[in-house]
Parts: sequence; C-alpha cells; structure tokens
Amino acid sequence: MRQRATITATTAATAVFLHNRMLHSLSTVRPLKKFHIKQVFPFLSLFLNNHQFSSTPLKKPTLSSSSQNPKNTHSDLSSINPCGISNSVLLNCSHLWGKKIETLDNHSLKDLLFKLSTINPETTRRFLRVSELKPEDVIEILLGFEFVCEKFEIEVEKVKSLWGVFKWANNQDKGFKHLPKSFELMAKMLVQAGLFREIEFLLYRMDREGIQLDSNEVFSNLIEGYVGAGEAHKAISVYDQMRRQGLVPSMSCYHAIIGFLVAKNETHLAFRAYTDMVEMGLGLSRAETDIYENVIKLLCKDGKVQEARNLVRNAFAFGIKPSNLVIDEIASGYCDKKDYDDVLKFLVETDCAPDVVVGNKVIFSLCRNFGVERAHLFLQELENVGFRPDEITFGILVGWSCHEGTLRNAFVYLSDMLSRSLKPDVRSYNALISCVFKEGMWKHAREILHEMHDTGIEPNLATFKALLAGFSGARQFDEVKAVVGEMVSRGLIQASSVSDPLLKAFSLLGLDLMSVKVRRDNDLGFSRTEYFDNLGNGLYLETDLTEYEKTITAFLEDSFVPDFNSHIVKDCGRGNFDSAVLMVDEMVRWGQELSLSSFSVLVKGLCVSNYSTKTIASLLDKMPKLTNELDEETLNLLVLALSKKGFTKNAMTVFEAMCKMHLLIKTETYAVFMTALCRKRNLMGLLTCLEISKRDKWLPGLTDYKALMGYLCQQRQLKEALELFENMWVACPHMRLCIFHDFLEKLCNTGFTGVAHALAEEVQKQGFSLDHIAYSHLVKGFFKDRMFSEAFIVLHVMLAKNLVPCLDVVVLSISQLCSAGKFEKAVALKEIALREQSPISNSASCSLMSGFCKSGMVMEAENIIRSMVLWRLFPDCETFNLLVQGYCQTDDLRKVGELLCIMIRKNITISIGSYSKLVCLLCMRGRVHSALSLKEFLLSENNPPYLVIYNILIFYLLRTRNSLFVDALLGELQEMGLQLDRVAYNFLAYGYSHCKELSLSLHYLTTMVSTGHRPSNRNMRTIISSLCGDGEFEKALELSAKMESRGWIHDSTIQNAIVEGLLGQGKIQEAVSFLDRMVEKGLIPDNVTYDKLIKLFCSCGRVDKAVDLLNIMLKKGSIPISSSYDYIIQDSCTCHKLDQALDFLTEMLNRNRDPSMQTWNVLIQNICQFGQITEAERLLNLMVQMGEMPTREMYCSVIDRYHSEKNLCKASEILQKMQQNGYEPDFATHWSLISNLSKKGSQGQTAVTKHNVLTLDYKHATLFQVTKTCGSADFPAVVKFSEVCGSVQRS
Repeated sequence: MRQRATITATTAATAVFLHNRMLHSLSTVRPLKKFHIKQVFPFLSLFLNNHQFSSTPLKKPTLSSSSQNPKNTHSDLSSINPCGISNSVLLNCSHLWGKKIETLDNHSLKDLLFKLSTINPETTRRFLRVSELKPEDVIEILLGFEFVCEKFEIEVEKVKSLWGVFKWANNQDKGFKHLPKSFELMAKMLVQAGLFREIEFLLYRMDREGIQLDSNEVFSNLIEGYVGAGEAHKAISVYDQMRRQGLVPSMSCYHAIIGFLVAKNETHLAFRAYTDMVEMGLGLSRAETDIYENVIKLLCKDGKVQEARNLVRNAFAFGIKPSNLVIDEIASGYCDKKDYDDVLKFLVETDCAPDVVVGNKVIFSLCRNFGVERAHLFLQELENVGFRPDEITFGILVGWSCHEGTLRNAFVYLSDMLSRSLKPDVRSYNALISCVFKEGMWKHAREILHEMHDTGIEPNLATFKALLAGFSGARQFDEVKAVVGEMVSRGLIQASSVSDPLLKAFSLLGLDLMSVKVRRDNDLGFSRTEYFDNLGNGLYLETDLTEYEKTITAFLEDSFVPDFNSHIVKDCGRGNFDSAVLMVDEMVRWGQELSLSSFSVLVKGLCVSNYSTKTIASLLDKMPKLTNELDEETLNLLVLALSKKGFTKNAMTVFEAMCKMHLLIKTETYAVFMTALCRKRNLMGLLTCLEISKRDKWLPGLTDYKALMGYLCQQRQLKEALELFENMWVACPHMRLCIFHDFLEKLCNTGFTGVAHALAEEVQKQGFSLDHIAYSHLVKGFFKDRMFSEAFIVLHVMLAKNLVPCLDVVVLSISQLCSAGKFEKAVALKEIALREQSPISNSASCSLMSGFCKSGMVMEAENIIRSMVLWRLFPDCETFNLLVQGYCQTDDLRKVGELLCIMIRKNITISIGSYSKLVCLLCMRGRVHSALSLKEFLLSENNPPYLVIYNILIFYLLRTRNSLFVDALLGELQEMGLQLDRVAYNFLAYGYSHCKELSLSLHYLTTMVSTGHRPSNRNMRTIISSLCGDGEFEKALELSAKMESRGWIHDSTIQNAIVEGLLGQGKIQEAVSFLDRMVEKGLIPDNVTYDKLIKLFCSCGRVDKAVDLLNIMLKKGSIPISSSYDYIIQDSCTCHKLDQALDFLTEMLNRNRDPSMQTWNVLIQNICQFGQITEAERLLNLMVQMGEMPTREMYCSVIDRYHSEKNLCKASEILQKMQQNGYEPDFATHWSLISNLSKKGSQGQTAVTKHNVLTLDYKHATLFQVTKTCGSADFPAVVKFSEVCGSVQRS
C-alpha cells in the first residue's frame, strides 16, 4: 500500500511539473493568452469558483453539487422508493413535451387569419381589417381554403386555424348563426385533417341547432378515418347516423368499414353493411369482387350459409355470376352442416359447379355419413351441373366401397376412372389389394400389382405392407418372404443377413415378435398344421390367433380409406415435418379435414423445430377456425415462432385471439412479440400489447427493456416509457443502476435530455446519487440537443462532485468549450481527464488541439504536442494533420513546411483535409508549382483517391484564376482513363465563370447535363446570370428550357434574371407566361424572392402580376420587403383600387414592414379624393402612433376634405393637430375656416369649436392681411376677427 501511494504521489508530482512547463511554454509563445494554472487541483476551481458556463440556467438546476465520494454514488439502491417517479417527471416536464398543443380559443380574428395568410393570402387579406364576420364571410373564407395542401402537416395547421375562425365567428355574438354550408365545409376539412375530436364537437353543435349534415362525402371520410384509427364503434355509430339520414356512403367507405369488420370477424355487422351496400345498388360490379367474396367467406365460416346464399342470389339477380371461391365456400358450408340437398339446389340454381376439392369433400362426407351408393348418385347430379371428378373423387368411392365390403363396386369405380383416362392414385390400388385379401381372394393380389405396373403407378411402402398383411393373414409365408425381398430390392427397407424375412414382416406389421412364432408340426397326423411350405413341411403359428387375425384385419381395413390425421401425427412424432405438411395438402384433396389434435401436434412440432415460418403462417390462414381452438401452450408457441421471423401481422392475429379467450400469455411471448413489433416499427400494435401486458403485470428482461425503451423514445411515447421504467425499478431493485443508465441514455439520444434531467432530479430526491455515467449521458445529450448552457451547468455540477466524464464526453466537452471561447476550462478539463484516466488515449488532447487550431491559436496546439511527447505519447496521424490545418489557417507556410518534412520522414499520411487547405494556401500565395508537386506526392501513395485530389486542385486553381494549368490536369485525367464526375464538372463550370471565361463554363455545364449529371444550383444561377449580364440572353433561355424540361427548380436568381431580360426587351407577356409555367410545373423553391420583379411589373403597369408574385412569396415562406408593398399600394391607388391598397397596408403593418412616406401620402390623398375622410383621419392617427410624422400635404388634404364636406368641427381638430406637430397652415386655409365659422356661429356653433379655431396661430391675421381682405369680406366679421386676434395675442 505504501509503495502504491508513493507511486501515485510521484505520478501526480510529475504531472504538475510537466503541466507547469507546458504553461510556461504557452506564456512565452503567446504572451497575450496566459493560462494561470499551476497544478492539477486548481483546474477544478475553474469550474467551481466561477460559474460562468451560462447565463441561462436550467428550469430547475437542482442537481446537488455537494462533494461526494464517487465510489459511493449508488449505494443502498433497494431502499429507494420509486413509486410516483413517472407522474412527477410528467408533471415537471410539461414544458418540454414535444410540441405543446396550441389552443386557438383565445386568439383574435387577426391572429387566426394571419396564421392562414401564408397559405392563401388572397383570401385572408381582405378580412384583416374587419372587426366582425358575417355568415357569408365565413363561407367565403372556408371556400378560399377548400383546396388540400401538399404537405399533410400544413393541411392540419390550416384546418386548425380555420376551426379557430369558425369558433371565433360563433362566439363573437350570441345572435350569430353559421349557415349550413359553413358547417358542411368545416366538417369536410376537419375530416380530411383527421381532427376527429373537433368533428365530433361540430356534429354535436349541429345537432343542437337542428342542422343536419347532408354530405355523403364528409360522413364517408369520417367513417374511413375512424376505421383507419381503429375506432370501430365510432365508425359504426357514424354509419348508423348516416343511414338514418338516408345518406349513401361512398364505395371506398363501404370498402373500408366492411374490410375492417371482416378482419375483426364481426360477421353480423359486416353482413348488415354489405346488405345495405347492395340495396343501395353498390358493390355489384365485377370490380368489387374482393369485398363480396370476403363477406361470403366470413358468413360461411360463421355457419351462416343461408345468408351467404341469399347474398349470392341478390347478386345473381343483377347479373353477377358467383366466382369459384364463392361457390366453393357455400358448398363447403352446406357440406359442414350436412345439407347435401341444399348444396345441390344451390348449384343447380346458380348453374355452377364446385371446385374438385370441394366436390371431393362433399363426396367424402356423403360416403362417411350415408354410404357409397348415395355418394355416387350425388356425384352424378354434380356432373349434371358441370362438375368434373378427378382420380381422387373415384378413389374416394373405391376406398369406401372396399370399406363397405362391396369389392365389385370398387372395381366398377376403378373401371369408370380408367375409362375417363384418369390415372388412379396409388391409394386406390392399396385399398383394392387390401379388400381382395379381406375377401379371401389373395391369389388375385399379384394381378392388381401387375396392373399397377402396367399403368405406370409405382407401388409405395403402404402397398407392400398391405401385401405383407394379406399374405400373412392367408398364411402364405413364402409370398411374405418374396414381398420382403422385393421391398429390399426397391430400397423401401434395409437388407439384413441375420434376421428372418418373416420376422421382418411381422415387425413391419406391428406384431410382437416374441409372441408370434412359426412352428413345424411334427405330429404324425399334422393335427396342428395350418399350411405347408414348398418342401411339404406342415407349419402352424404359435400365437394368440384371435389377436393375430384382429391385427391383420385392422391393418387391411386401414388401407381402405386413408387416415391422414394419424399419418400426420406419426410423421410429426418421427420429426418428418416435410411429409406432414405435404400430407395436409393431400388430405384436403381427398375431402378430409384436419382434426384439432392433429393440427395441434403439427403446429407444435413446426414451431419447436424452427420450420419455415411462411409455411406456418400459410397453415394458420387456411385453418383459422382450428387456430382459435388451439390450447394456451400451442398459441404461445405460435406467437413466439411468428414473431422471431418477423411475421408480426400473423402473430398479432393469434395474440388478439388469446386475449379474447383470456388465455395466459407467457413472459417470453410478450418479450419476443414486443421486440418484433419494435423491429417492424408497429407503434399501434406495441401500445396495444403494452396495455394488455399491464393486466398480467408483465415486465421485460434487461435486453428487451433496452429495445423497448429505445423504440418508445424514438416514437416520443414518453408516458409509456416512464411507466415502464418505474415498473422495472419497483420489480428489479438489484438492477436499478442498469435500468436507470439505459433509460437515461435512450432519452438523451432521442432529443429528450430535458426529460432525462428531470428524471435525474427526481431520483436524487429519493436518495439516489448520480454517478459519472449518468452525468455523462446528460452532458452529451444537452450538447447533442444544442443546449450548451444546460450542458455546461451539468458539467459544472459533475466536476463539483469530483466525477470525471467518460472519455467521449470529455472530448465533446472540450470541443464545445473551445467553440465557446472558454479555453481555460477546456485545458482544465483535459488535465482532469488525464489525471483520472489513462493518458494512453490522445482523444482529449486532439480535441483541444482542434479547438485551438480552429481559433487560430496554433502555438497552443503545438505546445500540446510537446506535452504529449513528455508523456511519451508520439502524436498520431490525426494530430499532425490538425496542426497542419491550423498553420494553414494562420497562413504560416514555413511552419507547414516543417511539419510536412516531419510527416514525410515519419511516413505519416497527409489527409485530404490537410491537402485541401495546403493547396488553397499555395494557390493563394501564387505557388502553383508547389501545389502541383504536392498533388504528385499524394498520387504516389497507395490507392490514392485520384479524382478527389484532382478536383481539389482544379477548384483552387480556378478560384485563384490560374485556369491555364487546368487544361494540363484534365489531359492527365484523360490519359489515366478517368471520367470526370459531378463534382469535377461543377468545379469547372463555376471556376471558369469565376475566371470570366463564360464560353468554357457553358461548355462544361452543357456537357455535364448531356452526360446525365445534374449541375448544382449555384452553377445554374451563376451561369444564367452571367449570360443575361453579358447580353447572351438567348443562351440563357435555352439553358432555362433544359432545366424546365427536366423538372429542375429555378431559384430566385434564375427567375429574376430571365424575367428581367424579358421585361428589358419589352416582352411582358412572355415574362408572365414564364412565371406562370414555373408555378404550374412546381419549379419554384421555398423562400423564393420576387421583390425586384414586383417593382418592375408595377412600373410596367401590371400590378396584378406584382400581386401574384407577392402572394407566391408568402406561400413559399418569404416575407416581401417594404418597397414591394409600397409599389403595390401606390399602383393600387393609381388604379383607384383603394380597398386593395388598404388591405395591403394592413398586411404590411402586420408583417412589421414600414410604409414609405410616399406610400402614406398617396394613400391619404387618394382616400380623401374619393371621400373616405374617416379612413384618412385614421391613417393620420396611425402614423402618429407608429412614430411617423405626417406631412403638411397629408394634413391639408384631410382638412380640405372636411372643409368641402362642411364638417368644420373635424377640420378645426385636424388643423390644431397639424399646428401641434409644428406645421403652420397657410392663410387661405386659416381664413376659410374662420369665415365659415362666422357664418355658422348663428346656427349654434359651440364655444369650444370657436376657441379651437381662434386660438390658431394668430400671426397669419396681420393688419395687412385684414385690410387686404376687407374688400371681399364681410366687414363686421373682419373687425371681430381682428379683435379676437388681438385678445389672443395679449393673452
């Protein structure tokens, strides 16, 4: 221990010494940038003493900063009570919850319309000045937004704002009532946007007001929306309401709701909906076959065959002939119910024949229940309606005839089969052979075998077993031995030199070899002899003859009618699942049905053996009824097998069936199924499964927990994630640290670091101390979310606890500290990390070096290398390249040369980044030959990126106008057989345009397009602008036409250049057509600007097009500059469109654009001219409120208008305001008001008004002016005016 302490002390002392030397070097190299750090522990004080990381703290920065021992950060976790953590975090993080749900209830009409103005400014603009809406106005607004936006997110926001307008209009006045058309339009939009809660409220309001929504489209879309959201009950409810109103749903609506009901096995509802559809005259075309067939299948599966038949009858009446599937389903349904007469009637009625599989099923069922004769008669009836039996059909009759002991009939059916050129199945011959033996006609068995050979049918193992059984029963043991020999020769059994052929035969027949023995009868009278061998020996069987005969007979009888179920069970027992699966298909052909026990054994075997999951899924689809009858264990195995292979849809079907039957779902089943849902990104299915798992109090293992948490966080399902986290904490106290770390990491990686921080605070409140891993996750997450202030705060708290971040977090923190200019703290953090962690890694030093180099502090970066050398750490390739780039940035070519020499000697590769900066520096210095030499050096390396090296050099040569060297480089590329790529073409086109060699630039651009490359937007706008500027406008038009034909976006520069050129040539209509094509073909980018074009079109007298361009700008997210609004407003006034001008003024002010004084002047003068004097006065007042000073002309225009309207009171008020703002009215205006006031005095002019007029600037009323006026004015009034002026002057 003492030795270890000595070593530690020595290491610390060495670190202090080395760091002091490093600081000394820094201070001597860069005296303006000193780091006053003397030892390791004072580094920490940079974080503790001066909390300068951020001026904006976290919302609740309550992470404890008390110093604690990092080794005891999570002691006694089991004592923590985690209950209520999720609720607390949810409550505390409401401000962080994704996008906060914005309610529009308290918004003003102006705010709501302003939200909509970027979508359709033409509609909203004229309502910005209104204070109340009329019902007709609401309809106009809704009609203006009836179109559907391209982006669904914008469509939703649009409809939300319109819903706000709709509610605002309804609440503005108790007497306001929307027109029915408004309800219909609003409902239609709400449904399209999927706002179901709002549409429900709307329908409720309509019901209260006695308004019925008579829109098939709205109801149909609403039903489809509910179906898509899985809201079956609401969909049915709306459907019922729709039908009560006599409305007819759309075909797509019927498709959606019936398809959904069929998938959920809702037979009654699906049948009712389909019946309604048929009654409405829908769904009776051949195009709707799928939905028709699905309903028939569902009805038949549920035993409602008569209802299915009625549907077919109705469809048949409309000329729709049932498909084979429909015929087969109904026939099969009747067969299951043993209604064979109805089967026949149905087939005769529809004049259709069933599929051979269904026909065989009917024949087999008849044979089993009513005998072969009845089945044969029915077959004849089936043939009358077109049924074509196959060899299996006759094989069924043959087998059941043998079963009934009517061998003659069996041969008759075989003969009938052969006469129809059908090749009998081997099972038919096996039945005949067995029947021949059973009837005691063993001598004819070989004849049947020979006939099989003649017809080309190969006998199988069952054939020879039937021969063994028959000959053994007939005591023809010589034949038995011969058959065994033949089986060996055919490879059906293995030869044995030891065992007796008879014993082998008895073994194949399942007889007990110990109890069945062949004895020779030695009695003189052969009293016990049963048969004689070839030598004349009397032989007999020593066994229980009754049991022996019973076994032989049973074996023969089993060959009559194949028992596929038993064969399947046996194959599964042997692990022969390929044969078992084939047997399932074979038994269907033979009209048999798989039993539940056999199906269960097969499914279990397939699941356990990892058999093809596709086969399992197909088997379940074919037999849904049997699937639902499987037991709990088998269903769990099914969900596991399907989930592991990604068949989540099939697994969900089985899972839902288990839930309906209230079966126990195992822990492993939950885990595997949910993990599969996460992989398939099936969020709705996962949430459903999670909700069900709460019932069983299920919790995942740690690995599955990580996968679930990751997906839930990615999908922003934080409520579910927090609940799962809390449940895991409660159930697994011994794993709480891992559980916490994993959840914290997932939150931070998915942009929820704020939630992670709140969670950390909450667990701290319950006694849990965070360790360095938890803090590291938080710091890294805040940096990733670009919440730098919060990251620095957490880093401060972490270091205050003597906790050192993980290495990757140290590197990231150093980089961000350098970016923020906090180099002292970055250096301190690096030293802390090196003290606590192994100094073998260069990552922290490289990060600090990178920060220094990017900031131009190359000497400091060089000193870091020196300190690394002192630690005996030789800088790696990345470190040297960082330093090279730093010196390039400071334009220090000498230092770059020194470093390159070292790198070449040490065989260190020059990175592409360093090469790029070096070439840039050399070209800027005019040292082109050095840049060319550097290129040659890099090309001499192993597997150099040739094109990248040449492209960089070409770019900087052209950038520095050294285009003469480029031709040689292109020649080198051609000699090497390298084709120019898209980057090279872009560099050439742009570079030559920069060098003013427009012809070459255009050449490479057109070559680029012809070779299938798309030029960059920068190249296109640069070259087109240059062509227009150089007078080569036709070439610019040709280039634009190529872009247009390829559907390439024309950015603002290109459009402005083209249109300016056209307008400059007087081609106004061509310019308009060009812009219209851009809109029609969708070639306008976002944030397009047309401010210059708006001015040009206004000057050309096309204010309509200027307005159109301004609207496009708003729709594309650009706000026009003030002058654009000025030109439109002024030209609107010129065209006497005053309402339009005022609308644009209102919009302009709402967008914080200030009108020019000329715009104010033109507006007020024109408004006064057309008699809207109240509006003119409002504008004057508005100008004053905005801090603008109205001109004398504006005041005079308003005063003159009031004077002409004999409104002397208002005129005097404006005159007074004019004087208060420093303007002196001319005498004519002044005298005119006084003269008129005198005339009105006797008519009751108020004293206040007289005072307002007479207290105006009396300097205008000089004696000279009074005398001059006496000739034309009323002398008493003049005298009175003079007296008043004198009194005013005295006062």
